[in-house]
Amino acid sequence: MRSLSLLVASTLLLFSSWALADYRIGVSIARVDDNFMTYVRNGLQAAAQRNHIQVEVQDAQGDVVRQLDQVQAFVSQKVDAVIVLPVDTAATDNLTRATVAAHIPLVYVNRRPDQATLPEGVVAVASNDIEAGRLQMRYLAEKMGGKGNLAILLGELTQNATHGRTEGVKEVLKDFPGIKVVAEQSGNWERSKAMDLTSNWVLAGTPVDAIVANNDEMAIGAAMALQQAGKGNLPIVGVDGLPDGLMAIQRGQLSATVFQDPKAQADAALDAALAMIEGKPVQPTIWVPYQLVKPDALAQFQAHFN
Repeated sequence: MRSLSLLVASTLLLFSSWALADYRIGVSIARVDDNFMTYVRNGLQAAAQRNHIQVEVQDAQGDVVRQLDQVQAFVSQKVDAVIVLPVDTAATDNLTRATVAAHIPLVYVNRRPDQATLPEGVVAVASNDIEAGRLQMRYLAEKMGGKGNLAILLGELTQNATHGRTEGVKEVLKDFPGIKVVAEQSGNWERSKAMDLTSNWVLAGTPVDAIVANNDEMAIGAAMALQQAGKGNLPIVGVDGLPDGLMAIQRGQLSATVFQDPKAQADAALDAALAMIEGKPVQPTIWVPYQLVKPDALAQFQAHFN
């Protein structure tokens, strides 16, 4: 009898919490076990709680079809808005069509779709990846004294973040003809894959003086491989500035990173969704700035995660 009473009480509490929510928003995250995406998801949930908004978060598990199914389910449920961190930035057309046809606001967060122009009712909140690459390479070129051999660790080749960050790196390299790219391979955003690639470069005798990685996980993997090979003093720069990356700078594994603010992206995405629900004007693309993180500024960025 007591368990039945508890069940009734918990059910009433659930329905009362739904009643208190001003709006319902469906959220589809490309991979909830991804380190950076976890911070975006947590930021969205915290922002929703502050704004009395009910969010339902779904894990697409890196599957484009699964993500489309999730968005179509949200549309069927008649949610007030949808927020998507896309699995594949080149495969968002069907997601966009589903929400636009239902007149439901859609916000893409962290990864901007490849389309140059998004239709009305669709907004992207992201950080300019080309700028991240520029910040990385300007700092690294200075560390290298404008000369030497550079290796580039790429993220997933299907992601525009990979192409944008690498484009920014190569844009800066045009000003430094003394720096030569001697290796360029995809580590798929993964620490272990980058570790293997870097070990292979060492074993093959590839003359590497510095490494630029599209994210911190790969940068840390490269640093671990170099340490094992007795070459732990090479300058390495990543992107993201999450706690693991900041700790790697503190330990001397990385020379620097570029901070991508997951909380600011989440806050901006939730704000944009709320504004569109209420019929207020929203910019089609909202850029959250990147920031270079050098060893002497670590405390400022570590404070973001305290």
